[in-house]
Amino acid sequence: LTFRIGALRDSRLMARKVGAVRRVVCASPDYLARHGRPVLPEELGHHPCITFTGLGSTDRWDFTSDGQARSVRVRSRLTVNSAEAAIDAAIAGLGVTRVLSYQMAAAQTAGLLEVVLQAHEPQAVPVSLVYDGQGALPLKLRAFLDFAAQRMKSRLPVPDDPS
Repeated sequence: LTFRIGALRDSRLMARKVGAVRRVVCASPDYLARHGRPVLPEELGHHPCITFTGLGSTDRWDFTSDGQARSVRVRSRLTVNSAEAAIDAAIAGLGVTRVLSYQMAAAQTAGLLEVVLQAHEPQAVPVSLVYDGQGALPLKLRAFLDFAAQRMKSRLPVPDDPS
């Protein structure tokens, strides 16, 4: 069994979709009060950014506006290799960061971070539990799939998904 964030390729493996994650841009309420809230992705050029190498480019972030994908140059004040470091730096007011929605959910719930540019986020990325579909499914695996899927679905909602 594996936990997969991203689109799945055709294969002999079975998958159970359990939700989706978004790439979100966020900052602390204090930072936003002092420097203003960006409304358009291009405004990030005027904000110091905390870039997380785990999400790709450290000098360009991808957005979608009016159904069109576009890439915006960002000015990296700090580059880190963990989401936790990016989130901690944003909470400290050092700038704006981009992480996955589940990574910053606790800080958002606590009021330490706010999402900005939500209308321009790229499409959500599916999250699936993937397992070998050949032969009979062991009872332990089936029990775990049922247990994990239920909990993950409640924490990783799929935007505009009727299921």
